[in-house]
Amino acid sequence: MKFSSVRLVTEQFEAVLAFYQNLSGVAPVRLADGFAELRQDGATLAISSQQLVARFNGGAAVAAANRSAILEFEVADVAAVLERLPADVAVVQPITRMPWGNLSLLVRDPEGSLVNVFSKPL
Repeated sequence: MKFSSVRLVTEQFEAVLAFYQNLSGVAPVRLADGFAELRQDGATLAISSQQLVARFNGGAAVAAANRSAILEFEVADVAAVLERLPADVAVVQPITRMPWGNLSLLVRDPEGSLVNVFSKPL
């Protein structure tokens, strides 16, 4: 078995897609109206509109309902990522050195999913 991707379901498809494109610096691959992937080394983040899930998956997932998962992105420069995010991004935890050495920033995407942007100690 090969882990393929994480998919976020959203009512705000364009806003969420733009957020993750801006965050990652990766251009999305649009595969259908309301569905795109941000393909990175080791992982793919898929973004799907709520309408597609309602149509093809019987409404199995609900947009903006995540309260338990954290999407994590390892980067070389956490401060540089924060600078490219919009000024109104919801910062949950400012850039903080964690006890295990990581430099970490916690933000929320436009629909409230928690995103950890971190760098490992040198």
